[in-house]
Amino acid sequence: MKQEADSSMEILTQFSCKECKKSFCNRFSLKRHMRTHTGGKTFSCKECKKCFKCVSDLKTHMRAHAGQKPFFCEECGKRFGTVSHLKTHMRIHTGEKNFSCEDCKKSFSTVFNLKRHMTTHSGEKPFSCEECDTSFSTVSNLKAHMRTHTTERPFSCEECEKRFRTVYHLKTHMITHTGEKPFSCGECEKSFRTVFQLKIHMRSHTGEKPISCEECEKRFRTLSHFKTHMKSHTGEKPFSCKECDKSFIDMYSLKRHMRFHTGERPFSCKECEKRFGDISHLRKHMRTHTGEKPFSCTECEKGFCVVSDLKRHMRTHTGEKPFSCKECEKKFGDISYLRKHMRTHTGDKPFSCTECEKSFWKIHNLKIHMSTHTGDKPFSCTECEKSFSCSSHLKTHMITHTGQKPFSCTECEKCFSKIHNLKIHMRVHTGEKPFS
Repeated sequence: MKQEADSSMEILTQFSCKECKKSFCNRFSLKRHMRTHTGGKTFSCKECKKCFKCVSDLKTHMRAHAGQKPFFCEECGKRFGTVSHLKTHMRIHTGEKNFSCEDCKKSFSTVFNLKRHMTTHSGEKPFSCEECDTSFSTVSNLKAHMRTHTTERPFSCEECEKRFRTVYHLKTHMITHTGEKPFSCGECEKSFRTVFQLKIHMRSHTGEKPISCEECEKRFRTLSHFKTHMKSHTGEKPFSCKECDKSFIDMYSLKRHMRFHTGERPFSCKECEKRFGDISHLRKHMRTHTGEKPFSCTECEKGFCVVSDLKRHMRTHTGEKPFSCKECEKKFGDISYLRKHMRTHTGDKPFSCTECEKSFWKIHNLKIHMSTHTGDKPFSCTECEKSFSCSSHLKTHMITHTGQKPFSCTECEKCFSKIHNLKIHMRVHTGEKPFS
């Protein structure tokens, strides 16, 4: 026994590394080990010229070119090119996380993921882009970023051939084909394709708005909303319409605008089948069916379907008239009233009668005129059952029953039931004779 032990020690001593004193059982193992000291990579790949220290590493690498994946997971059937990759994958099924962060005690399934996580504590970003000097914590993030400069999109979808810069974006896209939404909200049971989308959604329940604008201190739930908002400060409008050259701060606003040119109305009401070019317009319209009026006036408690109607109504209390005519400086409480007024200066009459081609500057006047062709008189007097084509004519008629004379002369205090009669009377004071 002693002789055999001495023989074994002699063999180990014979194949010892002179650099680190490590011993090996044969000459081949020693030679392979020596390359770790010399850096020698004598085995090169004929496909990509990458070099390796030993032939076994080269053989493993060649599987990447051949597409060979001999090792498969018995749990989910996924295949791998190396046994080490299979072992790492198996931790997904076992839940094994052997690598822990000493700072926050968070655990990871691989040492690579732990190292990447550690940069969130150190703030270290050792990998820099030579094009724009942006820095990254991992080389994989740098590689993905470089594709924004090269426009390279190496990952393609087998269903629609759409291409992506990262495998993560491809996987996220693939869910659009399967319809899978594996991440559910515990508050409202709404489901999402990615965990990131779920996290953003959860802020609608918590009210969290972690991103703030340094210019106006307004806060936002998502980075995309913040970036869009910042353009309101810079005045940047990078998305232009090819039809009318109008510009917008984001692609969504441009797409919505394009429907004015195409006439597309993809959103339809299930109650009356009316169609809309914008989802927000459909939501507002639905309140006409539900009777919902969520916006209330603090002065008179009157309710409104949309916030813009509330803002316009509030001006009746404040007397504010922010919209002024550049021609005559007349002021209005609503932009639509100003637009109608401007037609008195331009002579524009955009609303034409299809029966007689007579034109009007307000659609309301066109509707009244159309009743002369149809004979329609929908407004009836409750006193004498006389009918009228418009409500204003009915109101004027009702004065004949009430005896009311709401129009007073400022010169002699004489009163009239119609403003037209007051205007004629005023000529007595002014001396005006328009028909002479």
